[in-house]
Amino acid sequence: MISIYTDAATKGNPGPTGLGILIVANKKQTQLTATLHSASNHEGEFAAAINGFQYLVTHFDHQELVMFNTDSRLLSDAVSKRYAKHFDRQLTTLLKLMDQFATVITRWVPEKENHGAHHLSNQALHQIEPRP
Repeated sequence: MISIYTDAATKGNPGPTGLGILIVANKKQTQLTATLHSASNHEGEFAAAINGFQYLVTHFDHQELVMFNTDSRLLSDAVSKRYAKHFDRQLTTLLKLMDQFATVITRWVPEKENHGAHHLSNQALHQIEPRP
């Protein structure tokens, strides 16, 4: 089983955005970060999930069970319903990646259960914030 946790941290809305992805598989952790020059928090949440699943597609067996954890209700609801009114393009991209796996279970988790991805997204955000 693969567990993936994703999160985004945005300064302003929209603004600079850090993405954090934590993958736990085979008793090993993979930590990924990325940045966006300017995005809303919701765009960042989708981007983090897309980046995470792009990594999974290229590095893991597609027959593995994937537990996708997010603290974004909008993202978890959009994936579950396969519909996002304002984020259709991002959702379509994400679903195409997710559909390459035999089974993906999407789970909303409270922020306190998403510390790893949250910490990574804040690290990424601090890398792009201008220093005084």
